[in-house]
Amino acid sequence: MKKNIFRNKKIIVTGHTGFKGSWLSLWLHTLGANIIGISKDIPTKPSHFESIDLKKRMKNLKINICDYKKLSNAFKAQQPDFVFHLAAQALVKRSYSNPIETWQTNTIGTLNVLESLKLIKKDVCAVIITSDKSYKNIEISRGYKENDLLGGKDPYSASKGSAEFVIQSYINSYFLKKKNNVFISVARAGNVIGGGDWSSDRLIPDCMKSYSKNKPVEIRNPYSTRPWQHVLDIIYGYLTLCSALYKNKKIHGEVFNFGPSKKSNFTVLYILTKIKNILPNLKWKIFEKRNTFYESKLLKLNSNKAKLKLGWNSILTISESIKLVSEWYNNFYNKKNRNKKKELYKFSVSQINYYTKKLKKL
Repeated sequence: MKKNIFRNKKIIVTGHTGFKGSWLSLWLHTLGANIIGISKDIPTKPSHFESIDLKKRMKNLKINICDYKKLSNAFKAQQPDFVFHLAAQALVKRSYSNPIETWQTNTIGTLNVLESLKLIKKDVCAVIITSDKSYKNIEISRGYKENDLLGGKDPYSASKGSAEFVIQSYINSYFLKKKNNVFISVARAGNVIGGGDWSSDRLIPDCMKSYSKNKPVEIRNPYSTRPWQHVLDIIYGYLTLCSALYKNKKIHGEVFNFGPSKKSNFTVLYILTKIKNILPNLKWKIFEKRNTFYESKLLKLNSNKAKLKLGWNSILTISESIKLVSEWYNNFYNKKNRNKKKELYKFSVSQINYYTKKLKKL
């Protein structure tokens, strides 16, 4: 993404109040984009979105993507140049207790976005974000490739895999015509960490919440292996994919994995140890009670396609990622003055600037 194609462009971001959505919106804001955020609510409290007062820097539409009438009216009225679809019910544990909400949001919600794209009268590029959990995970040691089988055991994973079938159906049924003006690519990513995430049942948020209260964090599966990756690596992948799709419509309909390097697959216990090196007072205890729901212990992505076709690479080491995360939360919990939101906004932008400077050196 050497050239900024987003300046002064109208961009819809669904799920803009969520963790990844707010970082994407912030980055787009620094690029001079006109952003229209669509979300039904702010999913956590606190949140990255509120902590940096992002609502002042973009247009905010309170719409549930399951409400097709309101969603389609918004797309029709805004006529965006680009769309990033991130809105989702993103928690595996919650998907067991709320399967209907999960399927409606992740599958039907995605269908509603695709149907709404038909109402755009000019060329529009859409990046739809699914998940690494879309794959039929048999816990193999190699990374999953884009053409591997889809399918999930839990409601969340299955709903994301199902959404991918809907996407491909719409591309083949409606968006391959000669006069087609809608261009779509799909992005799959895995475990993302970064400042401002307060989602439940996730390691980093749980650690930081417990650390701020001087309490031990409860750990379910200390030896589970995950592809840990900083949110900025992922967001850069989304921006790179959108830019590539804008310039080269031949990748319309293609799927891309955005996973960390092979050196970034670590156990939960290893990550805890790295955080403790920066935050010595961090404590934890192993939660002995067995899960009442299925949770995969091994999941990797093969991102060679994104590297070869897009020139994208995950550039932050696990040490750099943990440092950026810890510094962000340290700023959040230690700043008590009236200008806290303004300072956190500047600090978040400084982390994006750090990342872009690192990119230029490659």
